[in-house]
Amino acid sequence: MSSRSLRRLWPGLGFLALGLGLSACAVRSTGDGAQGLLNALVSTRGLEVTRDKRYGPDPRNVLDVYAPPGVQNAPVVLFIHGGSWQEGDKAGYEFVGESLARAGYVTGVMNYRLAPHHRYPAYIQDAAAALRWMRDHAAKFGGNPDNLFVTGHSAGAFNAVETVVNERWLREAGVPTSAVRGVVGIAGPYSYDFRSFQSRVAFPEGSTPDEVMPDRHVRPDAPPHLLLVAENDTTVHPQNALNMEAALRRAGVPVTRTVLPRLNHVTVVGALARPLTFLGGTRQAVLDFIENHRLR
Repeated sequence: MSSRSLRRLWPGLGFLALGLGLSACAVRSTGDGAQGLLNALVSTRGLEVTRDKRYGPDPRNVLDVYAPPGVQNAPVVLFIHGGSWQEGDKAGYEFVGESLARAGYVTGVMNYRLAPHHRYPAYIQDAAAALRWMRDHAAKFGGNPDNLFVTGHSAGAFNAVETVVNERWLREAGVPTSAVRGVVGIAGPYSYDFRSFQSRVAFPEGSTPDEVMPDRHVRPDAPPHLLLVAENDTTVHPQNALNMEAALRRAGVPVTRTVLPRLNHVTVVGALARPLTFLGGTRQAVLDFIENHRLR
């Protein structure tokens, strides 16, 4: 289906109803509903797809791998879904795995333990463990274990950034900090007082932003960051990215903050899908960043 046809069919297909399925990052499905509609637009034919690889002991400690056939020493990308740390499933993000694999990257799309039963730092430890798994198995899929990138949307962007900027998590997981070449945060809540929001259930009782927010934890040797902000985001305030950018700059970490016109908190991740790039520049920004920072 052409981009012109998709534009014409947009209201009928209901992609803006993606906002109902992904509102406030509240992804409830396992790939059905609005996300299933998005996934139905893409085909993984020709890719090597390996599902439900276990990276830890919990039932949620599984990930899917999307790999281009025949690649060698390709960048390895880990994608982390959103959902206010309480909901979401990797099955809804096949379109992300497909999109990044078609660009030539070995891509992992992970699940993680969810709040309120599992609070910070459980889901951060899961992201680090999944990254360790991707590194350990990179060569099997044609990836370079020292050419790692981490990205995520909303709560998943928080996870991606915190996992890498806080020196504790990679060290505990046994991932060399030098192996991570870059981080892409998409509409992430990196710097807010969670105590005023329902998402407080994702953090330890009695904890403060200084204890858990990524912008308070930046190590000076962190890799380059790309912070993508949706111009019309009414779910995650843009101040989060401004504060995160300032913290990275203070630490001397290379960072680019890009505001993507016309996109909102939902469509900014939807625009990662190859058939929906006409919505905005998310996919191209991610690919440009990886190409600029990958090992050659």
